[in-house]
Amino acid sequence: MRNFLILFVFLFSILSVNSQELNCLVNINFNQVQGSNTQVFKTLQTALTEFINQTKWTNREVKPEERINCAMNIIITSRNDNSFEATLQIQSTRPVYGATYETPLLNLKDNDFNFRYNEFDPLIYNRNSFDSNLISTIVFYVNIILGVDADTFKLKGGETYLKEAQNAMLQAQQSGLASWQNVVGKQNRFLLIDNLLSPKLSMYRTAMYNYHRRGLDEFVRNKNVAKQAIEDAVISMETLFNKTVGNYLIRLFFDAKADEIVKLYSDGSNTKNQNKLVQTVRRISPNNNTKWKEIK
Repeated sequence: MRNFLILFVFLFSILSVNSQELNCLVNINFNQVQGSNTQVFKTLQTALTEFINQTKWTNREVKPEERINCAMNIIITSRNDNSFEATLQIQSTRPVYGATYETPLLNLKDNDFNFRYNEFDPLIYNRNSFDSNLISTIVFYVNIILGVDADTFKLKGGETYLKEAQNAMLQAQQSGLASWQNVVGKQNRFLLIDNLLSPKLSMYRTAMYNYHRRGLDEFVRNKNVAKQAIEDAVISMETLFNKTVGNYLIRLFFDAKADEIVKLYSDGSNTKNQNKLVQTVRRISPNNNTKWKEIK
């Protein structure tokens, strides 16, 4: 028994040191698909959960409590034998220093997620070729999650992961699928990674770092300084306005952050540029004007 306990502790320590990076909840909703065998969806959900959470995506040593909490919700809209049409919702959060609160980083929806899958097909990714739109899309968004998260802890700290997402996109372009192509005015995977890595739009990643590291993570030490840093980061997003087709990065930011910003600036404690903040968000994110009215 003693030897068994020693072995257990040893194995647990190895797993803790070499723990994978993501704690991803995968859900497949197939309510819109009628009259077909549903077991394939349950098998795919299990397979994707294991693929995402058990793959070692980086060279970092990650403790179990440091894993990134995220979710992928796949809604199947149609099925033809082993061909599926779906939408994909991706969400991720990261903890705030000194608090139990987790701040949202991503809340995006991909409306063009079509793939082929035979039950029990192995999920294998080859970074040097395109084999499956299912795998390439999942790998692409895994690296987006990793990159965006790392950017909030170190200025442009997610470069390596975003480059991996770009590689997945470049390989997948071989498929000819529109979601991977440079289509003017189309907010797709190509535009997402192109914008995130664009030197011209680097202010987005700088703002994300300042918002989280100099803002939210400082709340426990100095609330006023933290709110001012967040305010400055949001206002700086105005420099991106009119620089991107469809303002994809601005939409990406506010889809995740609008509710949080309203909550932060609706407590009656004004900062020096709060009026400028309100004017800015109303201009660059008019879709959220109902929410901005709640800022006092």
